[in-house]
Amino acid sequence: MKTVTGFASATVGNVACGFDVLGFAITEPGDEVILTLHDNRQSECPVTITSIEGDGGALPLDPRKNTSSFVVLKFLEYIRTIKGISFDGHIDLTLKKNLPLSSGMGSSAASAAAALVAANELLGSPCTKMELVHFAIEGERVACGSAHADNAAPAMLGNFILIRSYHPLDLITIKPPKDLFATLVHPHTELKTSFARSVLPKTIPLPTAIQQWGNVGALVSGLLMEDYDLIGRALVDVVAEPKRAPLIPGFYEVKQAAIDSGALGCSIAGSGPSIFAFSSSRQVALSVGNAMQEAFLHSKANLQSDMWVSPICSQGARVLSTTP
Repeated sequence: MKTVTGFASATVGNVACGFDVLGFAITEPGDEVILTLHDNRQSECPVTITSIEGDGGALPLDPRKNTSSFVVLKFLEYIRTIKGISFDGHIDLTLKKNLPLSSGMGSSAASAAAALVAANELLGSPCTKMELVHFAIEGERVACGSAHADNAAPAMLGNFILIRSYHPLDLITIKPPKDLFATLVHPHTELKTSFARSVLPKTIPLPTAIQQWGNVGALVSGLLMEDYDLIGRALVDVVAEPKRAPLIPGFYEVKQAAIDSGALGCSIAGSGPSIFAFSSSRQVALSVGNAMQEAFLHSKANLQSDMWVSPICSQGARVLSTTP
C-alpha cells in the first residue's frame, strides 16, 4: 500500500469585478484528502470514499457524486486513455473538510485540488499541475452545476489567476504585491452557490459592462504595478455584488467597517456569504477583520463569524506526506 495526503487552501473567486475570470488563493484554512493505493484490489469503481470528516454528513459518499472522488475518476480515465498508463488497482479516499460548506471560500475546489495532487503523486506524477486544473474545473460542475475556474485554478496553482479564455482554457498567473494581505470573514450562515448564481441578471446594460471591464483591467494593472491605491479603486463590482448583497445579512455595514478600518477595498468572496478585504499590511488586515466581525455581530442577524488573515498563497495545492 502507498498513501499520499494532499492539501489545498481556500480561494476567493471573482475578486469583486472579475466575475468568473479572476480568483486568488490564501494560505489557510484548507482541505486535506488522503489516498491509499491498493495494487491487488479491484472493483467496478476504482475509488471508494472510506470517510468524510467535518461535513456534518452533508456530502455524498457516492464516488461519482462527490467532488473529490469524481475528479480522481476523471484523472484515472485520462492517464489510461491519453497517457497510456495502465491502472488496475483501487484507491481508498478520506476527505477532511476544514472549509465550511456553501461559504464562498472555494470549498469544493479545495477538495478537488487536494485530491488531484494526491492522486498524481500516488501514480508517479504523470500530469502537470496545468493538466490537473482541467479536472478540478470539472469538479465544480458536480458541485454547483457550473464548470468555472476562478476557484479551481488558484486552488491548484496559487497566486492570482486570470482566466482569459475557457475554450480553449487560457490561464494567466499574476504574482501578488509583497505586502498585500487578504482578510476573509465567514459569517455563520450558508448561501448555496446555485442560488447565488440564480439571482444574477442574464444580460447587463452596455454602460455597466464597460464600467466592469475598466475595473478588471485596473485591478490587474494595480496588482502588476504594486499600486495599492489603484487596487483599492478597482475593487468595485457593478454586476454581481448589487444582486447578491441583499442575500448576506449586514453586508453593507460590514463592507463600510472594513473601509473605515483602513482596507483598500472589500467585496463578496465568490458567491458569498463570506466577505473579503485587501490591506497593505498584516496589522491593518487584522484590524479590518476585527471590525468586520463586530459589524456582523451588530447586524440585525447578530451573526457570529470566523476570520482569517493571510498573504496570497503562491504554492497552490501540494502534497503534505507520502508513505511508505
